[in-house]
Amino acid sequence: MTTENLLLTALPPDLYKQLKKNMEQIELSYGEILNRPGETIEEVYFPLTCLISVTITMMDGMTVEAGVVGSREMVGINAFMGGRETTQTEYIVQVPGKAVRMEADLLLHEFDTNKSLRDVMLKYTQAYMAQISQNVACNRLHTIEQRMARWLLESSDRLNSDQLFLSHEFLSHMLGVRRASISETASHLQDKGLIQYSRNQIKTIDRQGLEETSCECYGVIKQEYDRLLNFKLEK
Repeated sequence: MTTENLLLTALPPDLYKQLKKNMEQIELSYGEILNRPGETIEEVYFPLTCLISVTITMMDGMTVEAGVVGSREMVGINAFMGGRETTQTEYIVQVPGKAVRMEADLLLHEFDTNKSLRDVMLKYTQAYMAQISQNVACNRLHTIEQRMARWLLESSDRLNSDQLFLSHEFLSHMLGVRRASISETASHLQDKGLIQYSRNQIKTIDRQGLEETSCECYGVIKQEYDRLLNFKLEK
Protein backbone atom coordinates (compact mmCIF):
# COMPACT_ATOMS: atom_id res chain seq x y z
CA MET A 1 0.00 0.00 0.00
CA THR A 2 1.49 3.33 -1.06
CA THR A 3 1.36 6.02 1.59
CA GLU A 4 1.98 9.73 1.69
CA ASN A 5 1.89 9.96 5.48
CA LEU A 6 5.27 11.33 6.55
CA LEU A 7 4.93 10.05 10.10
CA LEU A 8 4.71 6.49 8.82
CA THR A 9 7.58 6.96 6.39
CA ALA A 10 9.71 8.24 9.30
CA LEU A 11 9.61 4.68 10.70
CA PRO A 12 12.34 2.16 9.85
CA PRO A 13 11.30 0.40 6.59
CA ASP A 14 11.13 -3.07 8.15
CA LEU A 15 8.95 -1.82 11.00
CA TYR A 16 6.61 0.00 8.64
CA LYS A 17 6.30 -3.12 6.49
CA GLN A 18 5.31 -5.08 9.59
CA LEU A 19 2.72 -2.50 10.71
CA LYS A 20 1.24 -2.22 7.23
CA LYS A 21 -0.15 -5.75 7.54
CA ASN A 22 -2.60 -4.44 10.17
CA MET A 23 -3.59 -1.28 8.31
CA GLU A 24 -6.33 -0.55 5.82
CA GLN A 25 -6.74 2.39 3.50
CA ILE A 26 -10.11 4.14 3.72
CA GLU A 27 -11.94 7.17 2.37
CA LEU A 28 -13.03 9.85 4.86
CA SER A 29 -15.94 12.15 4.05
CA TYR A 30 -16.30 15.87 4.68
CA GLY A 31 -17.74 16.57 8.13
CA GLU A 32 -17.11 13.02 9.37
CA ILE A 33 -16.35 12.97 13.10
CA LEU A 34 -13.64 10.48 14.06
CA ASN A 35 -13.68 11.04 17.82
CA ARG A 36 -15.97 12.98 20.15
CA PRO A 37 -15.06 14.30 23.63
CA GLY A 38 -14.84 11.49 26.18
CA GLU A 39 -15.05 8.64 23.67
CA THR A 40 -12.71 5.69 23.97
CA ILE A 41 -10.23 5.58 21.11
CA GLU A 42 -10.69 2.28 19.32
CA GLU A 43 -8.91 3.16 16.07
CA VAL A 44 -6.13 5.48 15.00
CA TYR A 45 -5.87 7.26 11.65
CA PHE A 46 -2.93 8.38 9.52
CA PRO A 47 -4.14 10.90 6.90
CA LEU A 48 -2.87 10.57 3.35
CA THR A 49 -4.83 13.10 1.30
CA CYS A 50 -7.36 14.40 3.85
CA LEU A 51 -7.22 17.13 6.50
CA ILE A 52 -8.64 16.75 9.99
CA SER A 53 -9.26 19.55 12.46
CA VAL A 54 -8.87 19.19 16.20
CA THR A 55 -11.60 21.46 17.56
CA ILE A 56 -12.93 22.62 20.89
CA THR A 57 -16.56 23.71 21.29
CA MET A 58 -17.44 26.05 24.13
CA MET A 59 -20.69 26.04 26.12
CA ASP A 60 -22.09 28.87 23.99
CA GLY A 61 -21.58 26.78 20.83
CA MET A 62 -18.53 28.64 19.54
CA THR A 63 -15.97 26.35 17.92
CA VAL A 64 -12.27 27.00 17.46
CA GLU A 65 -9.48 24.91 16.02
CA ALA A 66 -6.82 23.79 18.50
CA GLY A 67 -4.73 21.98 15.89
CA VAL A 68 -4.79 20.35 12.50
CA VAL A 69 -3.84 16.83 11.41
CA GLY A 70 -2.71 15.94 7.91
CA SER A 71 -0.16 13.87 6.06
CA ARG A 72 2.58 14.41 8.64
CA GLU A 73 0.51 13.42 11.68
CA MET A 74 -2.00 10.96 13.14
CA VAL A 75 -5.30 10.98 15.01
CA GLY A 76 -5.43 9.10 18.32
CA ILE A 77 -2.18 9.71 20.20
CA ASN A 78 -4.10 9.36 23.50
CA ALA A 79 -4.29 5.63 22.76
CA PHE A 80 -0.63 5.15 23.61
CA MET A 81 -0.04 8.05 26.03
CA GLY A 82 -1.60 6.48 29.13
CA GLY A 83 -5.27 7.15 28.43
CA ARG A 84 -7.74 5.66 25.99
CA GLU A 85 -10.23 8.53 25.91
CA THR A 86 -10.23 11.83 24.07
CA THR A 87 -10.30 14.95 26.20
CA GLN A 88 -12.53 17.92 25.39
CA THR A 89 -11.47 17.83 21.74
CA GLU A 90 -13.29 16.63 18.66
CA TYR A 91 -11.70 15.36 15.45
CA ILE A 92 -13.60 16.34 12.33
CA VAL A 93 -12.73 15.87 8.66
CA GLN A 94 -12.55 19.26 6.97
CA VAL A 95 -11.05 18.13 3.64
CA PRO A 96 -12.16 14.66 2.47
CA GLY A 97 -9.70 12.12 1.20
CA LYS A 98 -7.76 8.96 1.96
CA ALA A 99 -6.36 7.82 5.30
CA VAL A 100 -4.83 4.70 6.78
CA ARG A 101 -6.68 3.16 9.74
CA MET A 102 -5.37 0.77 12.40
CA GLU A 103 -6.77 -0.71 15.61
CA ALA A 104 -5.53 1.26 18.59
CA ASP A 105 -4.74 -1.87 20.62
CA LEU A 106 -2.38 -3.13 17.93
CA LEU A 107 -0.50 0.16 17.78
CA LEU A 108 -0.32 0.29 21.59
CA HIS A 109 1.19 -3.20 21.67
CA GLU A 110 3.86 -2.20 19.18
CA PHE A 111 4.47 1.03 21.09
CA ASP A 112 5.06 -0.94 24.30
CA THR A 113 7.35 -3.53 22.73
CA ASN A 114 9.19 -1.75 19.91
CA LYS A 115 11.67 0.99 20.78
CA SER A 116 11.95 2.26 17.20
CA LEU A 117 8.22 2.91 17.01
CA ARG A 118 8.19 4.41 20.49
CA ASP A 119 10.99 6.81 19.61
CA VAL A 120 9.19 8.11 16.51
CA MET A 121 5.83 8.45 18.26
CA LEU A 122 7.32 10.30 21.23
CA LYS A 123 9.14 12.70 18.91
CA TYR A 124 5.89 13.23 17.04
CA THR A 125 4.06 13.92 20.30
CA GLN A 126 6.67 16.53 21.15
CA ALA A 127 6.22 18.19 17.75
CA TYR A 128 2.43 18.07 18.07
CA MET A 129 2.58 19.65 21.53
CA ALA A 130 4.75 22.40 20.06
CA GLN A 131 2.08 23.00 17.42
CA ILE A 132 -0.68 23.31 20.05
CA SER A 133 1.43 25.61 22.22
CA GLN A 134 2.31 27.83 19.27
CA ASN A 135 -1.37 28.02 18.32
CA VAL A 136 -2.18 29.51 21.71
CA ALA A 137 0.35 32.30 21.25
CA CYS A 138 -0.62 32.82 17.61
CA ASN A 139 -4.34 33.18 18.34
CA ARG A 140 -3.59 35.70 21.07
CA LEU A 141 -0.90 37.85 19.47
CA HIS A 142 -1.22 37.83 15.69
CA THR A 143 -3.62 39.44 13.23
CA ILE A 144 -6.32 37.59 11.32
CA GLU A 145 -4.40 38.11 8.10
CA GLN A 146 -1.24 36.57 9.55
CA ARG A 147 -3.17 33.66 11.01
CA MET A 148 -5.07 32.96 7.79
CA ALA A 149 -1.85 33.03 5.77
CA ARG A 150 -0.29 30.59 8.23
CA TRP A 151 -3.35 28.30 8.16
CA LEU A 152 -3.37 28.19 4.35
CA LEU A 153 0.35 27.39 4.24
CA GLU A 154 0.10 24.62 6.81
CA SER A 155 -2.93 23.09 5.11
CA SER A 156 -1.19 23.26 1.75
CA ASP A 157 1.82 21.45 3.21
CA ARG A 158 -0.30 18.68 4.70
CA LEU A 159 -2.28 18.16 1.50
CA ASN A 160 0.65 18.76 -0.86
CA SER A 161 -1.66 21.02 -2.84
CA ASP A 162 -2.07 24.75 -3.32
CA GLN A 163 -5.82 24.37 -3.88
CA LEU A 164 -8.14 23.99 -0.88
CA PHE A 165 -11.86 23.27 -1.05
CA LEU A 166 -13.61 24.65 2.04
CA SER A 167 -16.22 27.22 2.96
CA HIS A 168 -15.62 30.60 4.58
CA GLU A 169 -17.99 29.53 7.33
CA PHE A 170 -15.85 26.55 8.20
CA LEU A 171 -12.67 28.63 8.06
CA SER A 172 -14.26 31.16 10.41
CA HIS A 173 -14.83 28.36 12.95
CA MET A 174 -11.25 27.20 12.60
CA LEU A 175 -9.80 30.66 13.19
CA GLY A 176 -12.40 31.66 15.79
CA VAL A 177 -13.56 34.80 13.99
CA ARG A 178 -16.69 36.06 12.23
CA ARG A 179 -17.42 34.88 8.71
CA ALA A 180 -17.37 38.49 7.54
CA SER A 181 -13.80 38.79 8.81
CA ILE A 182 -12.79 35.76 6.75
CA SER A 183 -14.31 37.24 3.58
CA GLU A 184 -12.65 40.60 4.20
CA THR A 185 -9.25 39.04 4.89
CA ALA A 186 -9.44 36.68 1.92
CA SER A 187 -10.35 39.63 -0.31
CA HIS A 188 -7.34 41.54 0.97
CA LEU A 189 -4.99 38.62 0.30
CA GLN A 190 -6.46 38.29 -3.19
CA ASP A 191 -5.97 42.00 -3.86
CA LYS A 192 -2.30 41.53 -2.97
CA GLY A 193 -2.07 38.74 -5.54
CA LEU A 194 -1.37 36.02 -2.99
CA ILE A 195 -4.49 33.88 -3.43
CA GLN A 196 -7.59 33.39 -5.56
CA TYR A 197 -10.75 32.62 -3.70
CA SER A 198 -14.38 31.83 -4.36
CA ARG A 199 -17.23 30.64 -2.18
CA ASN A 200 -15.80 27.18 -1.46
CA GLN A 201 -12.28 27.31 -2.83
CA ILE A 202 -8.99 29.04 -2.03
CA LYS A 203 -5.93 28.69 -4.25
CA THR A 204 -2.45 29.92 -3.38
CA ILE A 205 -0.95 31.99 -6.20
CA ASP A 206 2.14 33.48 -4.57
CA ARG A 207 3.48 31.14 -1.91
CA GLN A 208 6.53 33.23 -1.07
CA GLY A 209 4.33 36.28 -0.59
CA LEU A 210 1.99 34.28 1.61
CA GLU A 211 4.94 33.15 3.74
CA GLU A 212 6.04 36.78 4.10
CA THR A 213 2.52 37.74 5.15
CA SER A 214 2.25 34.88 7.65
CA CYS A 215 3.46 35.22 11.22
CA GLU A 216 6.62 33.57 12.52
CA CYS A 217 4.58 30.60 13.81
CA TYR A 218 4.52 28.87 10.43
CA GLY A 219 8.30 28.64 10.21
CA VAL A 220 8.73 27.79 13.88
CA ILE A 221 6.47 24.74 13.72
CA LYS A 222 7.75 23.54 10.35
CA GLN A 223 11.32 23.65 11.66
CA GLU A 224 10.32 21.73 14.78
CA TYR A 225 8.69 18.95 12.76
CA ASP A 226 11.70 18.79 10.44
CA ARG A 227 14.13 18.75 13.37
CA LEU A 228 12.39 15.99 15.29
CA LEU A 229 11.24 13.76 12.45
CA ASN A 230 13.43 14.74 9.50
CA PHE A 231 10.42 15.69 7.41
CA LYS A 232 11.21 17.15 4.01
CA LEU A 233 8.15 18.70 2.45
CA GLU A 234 8.26 19.10 -1.30
CA LYS A 235 7.24 22.66 -1.92
